[in-house]
Formats: sequence, structure tokens, C-alpha cells
Amino acid sequence: MSHRLPDLGQGSERSRLLEMLNDAGARRVLREPGPDLGLAEHVPFPFFAMVGQVEMRTALLLAVINPAVGGVLLIGPRGTGKTTCVRSLTDLLPYVEVSLCPEGCLPSDLDADGNPDVCPECRQKLEAGQPISTWDSVKLIELPLNARLEDVVGGINERIAVQQGRIRLERGILARADQNLLYIDEVNLLDDIIVDAILDAAAQGSYTVRRGAMVGTYRSRFVLIGSMNPEEGRLRPQIMDRFGLRVPVQGLMSRAERFEVYRRVRRYQSNRRRFVAEWAALTAAAHEDLIAARELLKETVLSDAAVEVGLGLVQDLGIDSHRAEYAMFEAARAHAAADGRDVADVGDIRAVAPMALRQRRSQFMVDFFAQQDEEDRTIRERIDALVADGGFHEER
Repeated sequence: MSHRLPDLGQGSERSRLLEMLNDAGARRVLREPGPDLGLAEHVPFPFFAMVGQVEMRTALLLAVINPAVGGVLLIGPRGTGKTTCVRSLTDLLPYVEVSLCPEGCLPSDLDADGNPDVCPECRQKLEAGQPISTWDSVKLIELPLNARLEDVVGGINERIAVQQGRIRLERGILARADQNLLYIDEVNLLDDIIVDAILDAAAQGSYTVRRGAMVGTYRSRFVLIGSMNPEEGRLRPQIMDRFGLRVPVQGLMSRAERFEVYRRVRRYQSNRRRFVAEWAALTAAAHEDLIAARELLKETVLSDAAVEVGLGLVQDLGIDSHRAEYAMFEAARAHAAADGRDVADVGDIRAVAPMALRQRRSQFMVDFFAQQDEEDRTIRERIDALVADGGFHEER
């Protein structure tokens, strides 16, 4: 299996963001140690220090550039770097406007008349000229497997109820994941009730919590990232369909690459801050390129050839779900934007199609529709036989 990105053809120039994934000689720009970042509590492994696994890292970058891709599912055995790679996105994530209000109010929340549709406290702040939001980097929110439904969707704040004698709804993980990345490790082991809550929130972009007479509706527009080991159980089709890109993650087979993994992990474990600082220059450059790609994405369109090839591919593969071409086309636009282009062509379709289309063709549904066609044929044959036996004439 090749760990390099596909060739987009002659005459195409890659942006720094995509070339960084392929640049085996990246150490040449990192010989000068970067400044001490002062990271203490959370020092993730640098994204570009990951060895190989280009498709996995590309899929994650495309989802960050364009949340409309629909998330990423990483499928592979234990110890292949899935969780490490997801967590390493932290230093690359862009900035978004976030609310300072527990209810999640934003200045852009307007009603039908154009007036601020916010809670009373935020309305008072807006009238007084005080901010109710700020700009912050996108966060990686992790959903633990032992999370309760109340933790996920929210519930009554017991501390405020006891200390202040008033009932208040507390936002759950899904609300805190709004405009962020929601990561679920071992997603195939998640309780069905939690999966259903996530599916509803992901489909609607919001969800409603009811606790007695209290009702709260929260935004939940997040990028869903999951990882799983297929040896431990399959993933329900309902949630599998919600992942736009699916990436099989195998262990590296090259001896040189495996030893490089060992060498880098050992250096990281020995002195995390120093190791992160060595990759700081590349990380900072990629961060800027990612922000630029998100801006360019607003103007990026699909070429006519890309549309025709993409639709033909979906049709030839016999894929029923319309999410297939949506994920593929949005990933193609993100791939072009990452490459510094505002037109996604057939080369971009070629690069993202395997990630967007694999595991979407359901043999069960193929057999189901074939059975229905056979049953319909039998019904029509019986009608024709009855008409012929009774000497009836059809009236048109």
C-alpha cells in the first residue's frame, strides 16, 4: 500500500499543506529548535511527526477544512496511531466565534424581525454594549465510553440547585461540541441510546432537552470523528452512514518506517516539550495554510468533468445513499482548497473517492431490491395469466 498522495497530473502544483504530508525530508526545515511553547497540561504528539498514514491524516485535514464532509471514521487494529493522530490535530485547529453564555447565545442569533434572539442576560449585555462571545480555537471534545445520557445531552445542574435553590439546565457534551470536533474512540462499543442521541443531534444541527417543565434547545454543529477496532464488534449502519470519510488504518510494513515510529515516540516520551518544539515551525505553517484553505473553500467549485466522473462512479458502484456523492464532492472541494485552487477537478475526485465511497454499497440492500423486483415480476405475470384465462380485455 502506498502512503503517498495520488498524483494530480502534470502542471499542478501542491500547496504547502499537502506537500507537508509527503515531505520525507521535513527535518531539514526543523534543525533550528523552535521556541518553548510552555505546554504543560496537554502536550499532544505533533501531527506532522506522525510517520506514514497519509490517507488518515489527509482525511482528518479535509474534515477540518470543510466540516460539510461529514466527519471521519478510522478503522483498524490497536496500536496503529488512530487516537494519537486525532489528538494531534489540536495545534492545527482554526478559530471560530464561541459564546460566553451558558445557553450558547451568539450575536448572530436573530429572530424573524432581525432582533437578537438571545437569553435575557445576554440581551442586557448587548444593550449595554458588552460582548457575549469571543474568538477561540476549535476544540477537540472527547466522548468517553462511560458517559451517561445526561452527560451527553445535558441535565439539571445539581450544584446550583443545592447551593442556590434554583433549577437550571446544564449543557451537555453535544452542546459543548458545537463548532468543534467530537471524537469517539471505540465508537462501535457505544451504548445504543447514546448513539441515537448523537445521530439526532448530528442530523438536525441542534437538539432539545426536556426535564419536567424545563426545556432547552442547543446547537450541536460538530465534526464527528470516530475510531474503532473491527475485531471488537461492528458499527451500527445508522451511525456508519453518518461518517463522510472512512479510512482503514493498517500498521506500517516498512522496517525503516516502523523503526522511525519507535525513535520518534521514544524522543517524545523522553522530553515532550522539546519534541513538540522541534516541529513547531512546521505546525505553525500548516496552521496558517489550513486557515487559508478554509477561506478559499468559500469560493471553490466543482468542474463539470469532476461532477460527471463523480456521479458516474457512484452509479457504476451501485451506491444508494445520496450522502455518498455529497461527501465525495465536499471532500474534493476541500482537497482543492488545501492545494490552493478554487476549482476541484477530476484529480481531486480521484484523491478522495476511495475515502468517501468505500463501505457504502450494501449487499443486503442489493439482495433486498432484487427480491422486490422478482416479486413484482411474479405479480405482473399472475395478472397477465388471470386476464388470459378469463378472457378479459384490459380497458385503457
